[in-house]
Amino acid sequence: MRPLNSGTCGPLQGKTDLPGDKSISHRALMIGAAAVGETTISNLLEGEDVLHTAAALRALGAEIARDEPGTTGNLWHVHGRGVGGLAEPARVLDLGNSGTGARLIIGLLATHPFVSCLTGDASLTARPMGRVAEPLERMGARIVARSECRLPLAVVGTSDPVPIEYRLPVASAQVKSAILLAALNTPGRSTVIEPVGTRDHTELMLSHFGADLAVAELEDGARAITLTGQPEIEGRTVRVPGDLSSAAFPAVAALVIPGSEIILAGVGVNPLRAGLIETLGEMGADITISNRREEAGEPVADIMLRTSALRGVEVPAERAPRMIDEYPILAVAAAFAKGTTTMRGLAELRIKEGDRLGATARGLAASGVAVEKGEDALVVHGTGGAPEGGAAIETGYDHRIAMAFLVLGMAAKKPVRIDDGTVIDTSFPGFVELMNRLGGSIVAEGEAP
Repeated sequence: MRPLNSGTCGPLQGKTDLPGDKSISHRALMIGAAAVGETTISNLLEGEDVLHTAAALRALGAEIARDEPGTTGNLWHVHGRGVGGLAEPARVLDLGNSGTGARLIIGLLATHPFVSCLTGDASLTARPMGRVAEPLERMGARIVARSECRLPLAVVGTSDPVPIEYRLPVASAQVKSAILLAALNTPGRSTVIEPVGTRDHTELMLSHFGADLAVAELEDGARAITLTGQPEIEGRTVRVPGDLSSAAFPAVAALVIPGSEIILAGVGVNPLRAGLIETLGEMGADITISNRREEAGEPVADIMLRTSALRGVEVPAERAPRMIDEYPILAVAAAFAKGTTTMRGLAELRIKEGDRLGATARGLAASGVAVEKGEDALVVHGTGGAPEGGAAIETGYDHRIAMAFLVLGMAAKKPVRIDDGTVIDTSFPGFVELMNRLGGSIVAEGEAP
C-alpha cells in the first residue's frame, strides 16, 4: 500500500505525451499472437494489466519481447503462432487486475482444442464472466467456473467450433471482442449485433491485420459486425495512440484548476470512445482538437484544454458505452460545475474493478459534494467552485477511483488522501510524475511536496 496526498496547486502548464491506450495495447498483443510473422508495436502501454496479457500469451506459445530500455521507440515484438496455433499452457494464466485481458483471452481460447485455467487478483476474481461465457458456449466451448461464473475458471476449448449470430443483450465491447476473437478460428461467418455502438478497436485492429470483416448499420440503429473465420492474418506495424481514458485525468484537472493550459499530444479520439470530450464540451469546457491523423486505423489528434467555468448537464444513458470508464472523473468535473449534472445508464459501473458507482458517490460525499446515487444513475450537485475536499478515499483496488480523487484534491480547498497509489500502475504508470511535471502537487504520505 502506498498512500498518496494531493493538495491545491498552481496552474497546470505544458505539453505532454500519454501512455499508450490500454484497450488497443491488449488487442495489438492478442491479434499479433494470432497472426503469422512479426508484429512490431510502439507506445505499448507498459502497465500491469497489459504486462499480464503479454505474460499469458507467452505461456500460450507466442514470442513477445521488448527492446532494451532506452532504445528509440521502446518497441515490442510479437512473433505470432497463426490463427488457431496457440499451444496448451503448462500453468495457470494469471491476468492480475485486468478484466479486458481476461474476457478477451477467454474468447481467444474458446476455439482452441485444449484446456486453459485462468485466475486473477482479488478484484478480478470478484467480477462476473457469464456474459462472455454464454455466447462462447454456443460456439462449442465449455466454461467451468465457480458461482456466478467468476475466476478462477477453466476454458475447455472446442475442436469443432460453430459460427453464430449473436445479439448482445447489453452493449459491451469486451463481450463483442471475445466473440470476434473466438470467431477467428471458427469456419464460416460469425456475426455480433450490438444495440448501440461500443468502442470498435477490435474491428479496426482485425482489419489492419488483414481479416475479412464487415460492419453494417441496421434499420433499428444496431450495428452488425461479421467476421469470416480462419483467415491467414499477417503481422503488422502498430503504433498505439495515447489513451483517451488516461488523458481524461489531466484534462479535467486543467479545466478546474485556475489559469491552466495544457496540450495532450497524440491521443486516440475514436468517436466510439469520445463521449467524455462531447460531454465536457456541453459543460462549457474550452477544448481545441488539432492535428488530426490516422495511425493503424485509429483516429488520433492533439487536445488543448484551458481552465473553464463548467455548468451542470444531463448525460444521456445511450452515451454510456462511449465513456464508461470516464464517469468517475466526469463526476469530479461535475463537482466543480455550477448546477446539477445527472448521469444515467451507469449499471455497468457496479461490476467494474469494484462497485465504481458506489465508490464515486462515497468519495464525493466525503469531499463535501452533494450526490444522489441510484441503481444506474448518479446526480452530482456542483459547488460552482472548489469543493471542500479533505476526504480519505479507499480505492478498493480501483485505479480510476484513485486518479479521479487525486485530481479533485489538486483544486479542492483541503487536500485529499487515497489509501493506495500502487493500483494506478495497472493503467497509467507514471501518472503522479506526469501530473507533477505539469504543475501538480501529489506526494507519497510522509514526503515533502
